[in-house]
Amino acid sequence: MVAGHSLGEFSALVAANALSFEDGLRLVLARALAMQKACEKEPSTMAAILSLEDEVVEKICSEIDGIVVPANYNCPGQLVISGSVEAVKKACEKLTEAGARRALLLPVGGAFHSPLMEPAREELAAAIHQTQINAPVCPIYQNVNAKPVSDPAEIKQNLIAQLTAPVRWTQTMQNMLTDGATSVTEVGPGKVLQGLFKKIDRELETVSA
Repeated sequence: MVAGHSLGEFSALVAANALSFEDGLRLVLARALAMQKACEKEPSTMAAILSLEDEVVEKICSEIDGIVVPANYNCPGQLVISGSVEAVKKACEKLTEAGARRALLLPVGGAFHSPLMEPAREELAAAIHQTQINAPVCPIYQNVNAKPVSDPAEIKQNLIAQLTAPVRWTQTMQNMLTDGATSVTEVGPGKVLQGLFKKIDRELETVSA
């Protein structure tokens, strides 16, 4: 089984032979350019919320005027929110009052995985529909639904939806472990994802490749 966090989902598809390396590069470029244009349309940002239940973060975000939504469910007690600058700042105030240990604005260029990425989603959709995606050699757990997917048409739809939907990484890790994962190999620099898995299961074997 494979999975990738946000942009890493394209790497996971290449690793599972569902997407060629060359097409992967083309889609990553198209995604980056489309997202940059969306970022320039409206001032927007993201913030990391620590040590607060997901349900509390979801409820407070829903009560804020303006656009602010949960964007990255990274692990229990770590959820990133995304939206317009003012709405995110207001949400941070309310979340701190509700008991968050930290509500930290992130140095990012825009509100990724939020409705503000809709123009980018539409642009990327065209590029994805023109790209050959094959059945992967193993299931890919996609960000949008945290479930194992093997059907190429469904993979494409989930890739398109990913730009405006949250990354359900907490749920992905939980589902992979429930489905029998006994070890995790993180591909790429650092050990961030290994650390997130350890928040779910301290005894899980994790390595870098």
